[in-house]
Amino acid sequence: MGNVKIWCDSTSDLSKEQIERYGISVFPLNVVLGDETRLDGVDITPAEIYKWSDAHRTTPKTSALTFGTVENAIIAARDAGEEVIFLGISSKMSTTNNVVAMAAQELEFDKLHVYDSRNLSTGIGLQVLYAARLAEEGKSAQEILDALEKRVDDVRASFIVDTLVYLSRGGRCNSVAALLGSVIRLHPMIVVKDGAMGVGKKYRGHLKSVLVKYAKDMEEALLKADPTIVFITHSGCSTEEEQAVYDYLVSLNYFKEVCITHAGSVISSHCGPGTLGVLYYAK
Repeated sequence: MGNVKIWCDSTSDLSKEQIERYGISVFPLNVVLGDETRLDGVDITPAEIYKWSDAHRTTPKTSALTFGTVENAIIAARDAGEEVIFLGISSKMSTTNNVVAMAAQELEFDKLHVYDSRNLSTGIGLQVLYAARLAEEGKSAQEILDALEKRVDDVRASFIVDTLVYLSRGGRCNSVAALLGSVIRLHPMIVVKDGAMGVGKKYRGHLKSVLVKYAKDMEEALLKADPTIVFITHSGCSTEEEQAVYDYLVSLNYFKEVCITHAGSVISSHCGPGTLGVLYYAK
């Protein structure tokens, strides 16, 4: 392992095994339920969010991590002589990157490099794992940053939602409001591009069949992708639904690893239950 440490925020939606494998430090964002603030991945789950949202007919607020959350980690890294790369959720969706940069400046730690992933969920996670592998190979921080930037436009992040209500309430995807109530059983594909979310192809029907159709529609692109890993990341989907997409991706006999992860509370609070995405690096 090299001397460059990789940090990210909790919206990267990586598995516990992946985090531990590469020694990645994950910092939780905040989920605000009325007057109560919880930490993503620490003391709140997506199921609790959905229950609260149904009871209050609204969705929780989310906010960037606080200075205090990263202060101790920065001090420890500085004292250990480490160099750090922090990959955060798109700056168009959160002020997290600015908070981390300001904390490093306040503590006079110039070896912390903040990288805007221009993505969310495992669209960040793909970049985090790539950076971690390069760090393990002994690459310098600048070499890793250059490599990340070279591939940032190759990240393919999209997902299907079962309900438009959460995205509409959260206001993170302006195109969604116009679709509300327009067609029964409408499932739009939400695509992340240039750090923001927009609506892509629109599907109709029951969720399981829609999810498989969505994955199959990407087959040509998938078979030209980086074969290292493809993510299925979901929130509130049934085992049957996730398994159907998993079986299809495995049947391609192309990816070295097909990884299923669960979206954290911040991502889930904006997308709602019945959300599933297929995320990968294009070559």
